[in-house]
Formats: sequence, structure tokens, C-alpha cells
Amino acid sequence: MGKATKSTKKFVSSGKLKKTIEIRKKQQQVRKKYQNRRGAKSGANTSAPEASDESDDEQDVTQNKKGGSRKGLSVDDVLGAAFIDDSDDEGEEQEEELDEDEDEEEGLEDEDFEDNASFDSVDELEEEGQNHLLELSKLAEKDPEFYKYLQENDKELLDFDPNNSQGMDDDEDAIMEDGDVEMAEERSPILTIRILQNWQKAILKQSSLRALRKLLIAFRSAAHMNEDGQTLAWTIDNSSVYNKLISTALRYTPVVLEHHIPYKKLPNGNFKAPPQTTKFKTLQKMILSYFHNTIHILSQLTDNEMLQLAVTESAKIIPYITSNRKAVKLYLKKCLELWSSANDSIRIASFVAIRKLAAANDQSILDHVLKARISLGMYLTLVRASKSTTAYTLPSINLMKNSASEIFCLDQAMAYQHAFGYIRQLAIHLRNSMKVKSKEAYKQVYNWQFIHSLDFWSIVLARACELEVEVDNGGPSELKPLIYPLVQVSLGAIKLISNNRSYPFHLHVIRSLLHLTRHTQVYMPIAPYILPVLTSTLSASSRPKSSTLKPLDLDVQIRTPQQYLKTRVYAEGLVEEVTYLLGEWLSTKSVHGSIAFPEIVVPILVVLRKAIKSVKSHSSKKDYASIKTLIERIDDSVRWTEQKRKEVKLAPNMISAVEDWERELKVKVDESPLGKYVKVQQKAREKQRKLIQKAREGEREILEQD
Repeated sequence: MGKATKSTKKFVSSGKLKKTIEIRKKQQQVRKKYQNRRGAKSGANTSAPEASDESDDEQDVTQNKKGGSRKGLSVDDVLGAAFIDDSDDEGEEQEEELDEDEDEEEGLEDEDFEDNASFDSVDELEEEGQNHLLELSKLAEKDPEFYKYLQENDKELLDFDPNNSQGMDDDEDAIMEDGDVEMAEERSPILTIRILQNWQKAILKQSSLRALRKLLIAFRSAAHMNEDGQTLAWTIDNSSVYNKLISTALRYTPVVLEHHIPYKKLPNGNFKAPPQTTKFKTLQKMILSYFHNTIHILSQLTDNEMLQLAVTESAKIIPYITSNRKAVKLYLKKCLELWSSANDSIRIASFVAIRKLAAANDQSILDHVLKARISLGMYLTLVRASKSTTAYTLPSINLMKNSASEIFCLDQAMAYQHAFGYIRQLAIHLRNSMKVKSKEAYKQVYNWQFIHSLDFWSIVLARACELEVEVDNGGPSELKPLIYPLVQVSLGAIKLISNNRSYPFHLHVIRSLLHLTRHTQVYMPIAPYILPVLTSTLSASSRPKSSTLKPLDLDVQIRTPQQYLKTRVYAEGLVEEVTYLLGEWLSTKSVHGSIAFPEIVVPILVVLRKAIKSVKSHSSKKDYASIKTLIERIDDSVRWTEQKRKEVKLAPNMISAVEDWERELKVKVDESPLGKYVKVQQKAREKQRKLIQKAREGEREILEQD
């Protein structure tokens, strides 16, 4: 036998050998139960993480064979996000059941206060590097936010004298001995601020792994303190100590790990997991134990600031746990839950954590599966959250759409597979509604989930296929072929129902297409779908009647309420919105930047001039002024474009020269009369939107109407 280590001798002399042997016997019984469950599938080697991952992959394949591919599901299932529980959650629950005993075993080995022998290897690492002191100047450079936090909250730690560390250890040992006596009486020692400060000093000055181990054992006690049947190492009877312990564990753990196990950060924002060194393998169990406790405590915290801190700091541990599939899936599920339900600051922090999960530079199959799971989970979470849309939830839904679109653009090959499948399912759903032509079938299309799905894919394609981005990448985006089918589905949804009550739905679809054409500069024939809304509203047969109703917010409506039909307030709102959208479409680079712009607007001007004649007879002066102003700006832009065309000599067969001329014109479109008009309208609408938002939030703002 080899020579016993110092930590082993200390453990034997503590008198806890008998109790440890009993715990080990319980662990053996747990292993036997676990082997009986997994023996038929994974064989005798149940402790190897590689075998566990292979088993998980086999289960996923089996489920796919039994349940079929996701592309075979109906669009109703997609819009309702019903199969997220059938596919992902069921697989996770099965894996959690299979790994439940294993987690129980690891919890006994890694986290229990009595079993100090399980962390002997960590203490030996501490003995190897305990003479190394962390330079505070480097800490200020590497993590200025953490250094500022120390200056504001723990300034005494920055003045810590390492010569007093021996006295600190003596106090610690005395407290631990007292704790042993109390443990013998089945009581845990009480955690105090002084003990916590001693750990902080050792971690800050020495990057002490031993102090970190003690801190994380106390952190586990805080995470499970209100649960029955838990043997906890510490008793926490003070709320300030609890908050201090949580914030200390969250802030200090990433600092110590990055010091002992650094990982490589790439220029593009991705990272490479730390190499599988002996030190990393030794600390891996402790890291996973801490990470699982962090996930557990995310469900318990109620203070928004503390919850945001937990999400932000836990994201820094991601590089150390990417190899553990179960931990990643649990963390992703919790982040998606916060991303869809918390306040905006926590939503952003959760998105940053999800973004970091997808930033792993490992191009293995597991990494591809991870990215696919992240993208799929974010999309289905978005669809589920958008089922009910109000003025209060719309900003959060827009935040979710914009953030999720960034994740999809990280890997466009993977995004193409998902986007193609879901756009195809939307098209199938639309086709079925066109065939059946019933009220229930129409409701399957005219709902918020369908609208937000179309808008989300418009945002994704606009971000990926933006002209400037394609120029930087040196070629067209892999997602560009999906623009045509998405536009066809969107226009088909507009044509499904064309009555007055469906106009808010039409406007939502038109806004999505405008966003897409504005970024991709792809021409889309939107005018034939805007003008009928205007002409039907201003027709002599639909004379509006006076009403005392407040203006209808078209941003949060997909179907006009019955009491608003044929009212002046509804007609004025429609005319204002339609004229703005028509002007915005005409000012886009794909339309206004075309050499044929004067000819394109001829039929539009004919319809507008015909409509303005009917406005004179029975509509309000506001409608007349809106349409007349738009006609004047269009005429001015026509003359502006014709003046530009006179300066050069072009012929229809000079295609390259025409393209060069259009390229120069698109840069100057914002300077045209129509471009300036749209800019002024955008600023006015944005100002009005902010005032309305402040009024909703309870602030006393006076809404002035011109």
C-alpha cells in the first residue's frame, strides 16, 4: 500500500469512518438498483458517462422510429406547440428517471458534509497550488464588474493580509470541530458571516479550491434548505447570510474555475471547452454538483435582481459542463422557461445564457444536436407564449422573436432544415383551410400563433439575407430560397378572408412582408393587397357613423370587434395605417430604387385619386388630408426619379448599366420626397407609441391628439 495522504489521516482521526462506511453501503445498494434498470440496455458498465450518452442517443432514435418525424405532424400541433412535451420533455423525463439513482449517488459522494473523503482529490490539488496568490490588478482587468462589486460590497477583502491565513484556518478548524460535535447530536452547524468572509478571503487571495469546496457545500445547503429528507451540512437561519452565501457562490465560483481551468475564447464570440486535464477531471464532479444546485435554486428565487445574477453568473460555467448532456438539457429548459415568462432584464440574461450554450466551438454530432435542440426549443417556446397577445405582452413577444432569430442565424444549414419544415407546415395548414372553407378551418389560420410564426420567419430571413450581410459573407445566404415560399404563404393568408373584420390580420401580414423587403431588397407585390382595404373603407356604400368608442389599437387586434364596424373612429384608424404602410412600401429600395418607379406608381395613383373623390363627399377631413398628402409626395418622388433618369442615357438592353444606376439610386432613396415623408411619419408614430406605453405603465402622461 502507498503512503496515506494528509487528508486521509485527518479524516480517519475525525472519527467519522463508521458513518462513512454505512453511507457507502447505501450507495452500493443504489448502484445495484441502477444496474438492474439499465443492465439490459447498457450492460455492466453503468458508471461511464460515454455509455450514458450513447444510451440517450439510442432512445432518441427509437422514439423517432416509433413516433415518426416531426415533419409528419400537422400544423395544428406545431402552432399549439403540443408536441414539445411529446418529443423533448418525454425524452428528458425518461432520461431523468434512468439517471435519478445515479444523481442520488453523486449527490451523496459530492455534496454531503459528512463525506469529506470524496473531496480528498480536490484538497490535494489545493496543496499543489496553495502558494499561488491571485493578483488583484489582473482581476480588475479580466473582470472589472466583479472587481467593482468587491469594492462596493467587500472592500475589506481587497485589504486582506495573506500572513493572517494561518489564523483563519485555525478558526475554521475550530468551527468545524464544533460542527462535528453538533453533527453527532444530529444538528448542523450554523453558518455565520465570519465563516463566509473567511472563505471569501481564501478564494480571492489564493484561489483556494478547499475554500471553494466548503463554499459550494454550504451553497447546496442553501439550495435544499426547505426540503424534507435532506441531510444538510449547514443551518442558515438568517436571510442576510442566505443572500450573501448565494451571491458569493455565484460570483466567486467562475473566478476560481477560470483561474485553475481556463478555457479559450475565440474572436467570433464562441469558446472552446477546457482540455481534459487531470485537474479538470478531478474538479468535474464538484462543478456539476454546483451547476445542478444552481439550476435547482433558479426555481426558488423570487427576487428579480438575485434571479438575474443567478442566470448571468451561471452562464459563465457553461464551458465546463457542455460535455454533460443531461446538465445542458436541464439548464436549457430552465432558461427557456425564464426567457418566456420573466421580466425583460431576466429574459435578456436568459437569452445570453442560451446564446452561450450555442456558442460551443465543438463541431461534433452532440454539438449539432445541442444547437438543433436550442433552436427548436426557442421557436416552440415562442409559439406557445404568443397564443394570447395583448398590449402588455406584445413587447415581450417581440423581444423573444428578435432574440430567437439571432440563434437561428448562427448555423444557417441547421436553420434551413427547421425553417423549411415549419414554413411548409404553415402552407399545408393554409391549403387545408382553403379547401374546407368553414368557420373552424378559418380559425386555424386567423390566430395569433399563425401571425407570429409568419412574422418570426420574416425576421429570421431578413436578418440572414440582408444585402449588407451577404456582401460581407461573399455570397447569398443559405436561407434565401425560403423567401419565395414564405411570401406566397403570407399572401395566401391575406386572400383567405377579405371582409372588413379581417383587415387587422391583413395589416399584420403586410408589416411582416415590409420588414422582409426592407432588409433583403427583394421586390414583393404588396400594393394589390393594401389598396382594397383603403377603397372598401372609403367607398360610398360604407358611410361611417359617429361613435364615442376610443381608437382601436390595430397592433393588438387580428379581428375587428363588432361594435367598431362602420364607425368613423375605425375608418379613420384604417385609413391612417394603410396610407402609412403604402408610403413605406413605395419608399423601400426595391420599389423606389427601381428605374421603373414612375411607371410602377401609375396604377396606384389612379386608385388613390379615385378614392379621394369619394372622401370629399362623406368622409372626414383627416382622411382626405392623409391621402392627399401621400399623393403629393408620390408625385414629387416621381419627378425626382425622372430628373435622375434624364442625367444618363440608358437603353433596355443595357442591363449592367441599369443595375449600376439603380445601385447608386438606392443609396439616395432616403433623400427623396417620399423617403423624407416616411421618416417624419415614423418619428411621429414612435413618439405616440412611447406615450401610450408610458400611459399603460401608469405614468401620468398627457396624450395630445392633433
